[in-house]
Amino acid sequence: MATMDQLNEYFEKNRDTHLNQLKEFLSIPSISALSEHQGDMKKAAEWLAESLKQAGLENVSIEPTGGHPAVYADWLHAEGKPTILVYGHYDVQPVDPLNLWDSEPFAPEERDGKLYARGATDDKGQAFMHVKAAEALMQLDGELPVNLKFIIEGEEEVGSPNLVSFIKDHQDKLAADAIVISDTALYAPGQPAICYALRGLSGIQIDVKGAKSDLHSGTFGGGVANPIHAIAEIIASFHDKEGTITVDGFYENVRPLSDEERQAYKDLNFDEDEQRKELDVPELFGEPGYSFLERTSARPTLEVNGVFGGFSGEGIKTVLPSEAGAKITCRLVPDQTPGEIVNKLKAHIEAHKPEGVTVTVTPFDQGLPYITPFDHPALEAASRSYEKVYNVPTVYTRGGGSIPIVADFDEILGLPVVLMGFGLETENLHGPNEHLTLENFDKGLRVLGNYYGELSGLTKDQLKI
Repeated sequence: MATMDQLNEYFEKNRDTHLNQLKEFLSIPSISALSEHQGDMKKAAEWLAESLKQAGLENVSIEPTGGHPAVYADWLHAEGKPTILVYGHYDVQPVDPLNLWDSEPFAPEERDGKLYARGATDDKGQAFMHVKAAEALMQLDGELPVNLKFIIEGEEEVGSPNLVSFIKDHQDKLAADAIVISDTALYAPGQPAICYALRGLSGIQIDVKGAKSDLHSGTFGGGVANPIHAIAEIIASFHDKEGTITVDGFYENVRPLSDEERQAYKDLNFDEDEQRKELDVPELFGEPGYSFLERTSARPTLEVNGVFGGFSGEGIKTVLPSEAGAKITCRLVPDQTPGEIVNKLKAHIEAHKPEGVTVTVTPFDQGLPYITPFDHPALEAASRSYEKVYNVPTVYTRGGGSIPIVADFDEILGLPVVLMGFGLETENLHGPNEHLTLENFDKGLRVLGNYYGELSGLTKDQLKI
């Protein structure tokens, strides 16, 4: 199998070629949310399929879905070795507002060691790195150290509405021993991190109805329930003064953090006061007994995302509104489920709604949490590969956000998921001037080339959850 010296030499020799190829890929405006880019989505899928073929992958196909296609490829000749499924996405976010970009979003430009373009870090650049890592091993060894499958979709940025059904319908095609995803970030520049858990999501909208229409507050104020007062009372009932969620049973299925996990958080040496200053708040706030990082990534939350009702234009309008409402999202942790949380929220709201109004609760946006134990052999192998290239110990983190498709992969295929990213949180993914730091592009290629070799030393039984 190729040594690190051979990988270094190969990637150094081919760096300009790889960067030019990535720039071609990034030049395609594959914006899944906008119908006028339907042709660009097809073009990007075709470009990716051809790149996989050139890398030496086999059975390359552009798979139809109910929306934009997914691209599949495999190489399955490593007898007795594990099979690894690589997931990524080739679609990107819209680019508005254009005036905030310093260069054209689909005209990739290198500046100060960074490659600027929409999709550079999320996720074209990172998915492309896996293709080139496989190509390097094929060029150096004539074969891969593991069996490899790729599934790269075109709808992640619109919530992957068709991928779950695709996974269910193609379980044999996608069967593997582990899933590897590079769509996350390092903990900090020069500090590799493995994200071993993601929070789930459960959202609701609360609608409060009072009188049949808006009323004059002078005529009816004090005699008819005000829906804004009602929604404020309901919202206030969700937390105590310290920030603990007061919904009955909300915490009852929460899997507690282990001593090892809490120590891993302490080992990050996160500066809470620096975070407070960066956020420009008088103090940090939240559930007592947990650090800022634990509260924002490993504990469940209930947040009000929006409140609406009444008059909010310039000046004043003496109206008693007929309707008001709020949008709520809860971030969930293992072993909570969206359905149980919605039911508990409904029961809480029913118990706390004021007299004189009608309250309706509508669920939306649901996603399961996900976790792979950070002592899993596939994660430990990723840690070793990071450390060989970055020359510092890898840290283990939980993601505070949600990537619902990760939990779907876990639930449908029953496989460990390895989230090993090469982006940085500061790279403006989804915003103007998105970019990829080229140092991490260079190092990431070497990490991935080594990682496939590390995985070849594991048995299928070791990879089982």
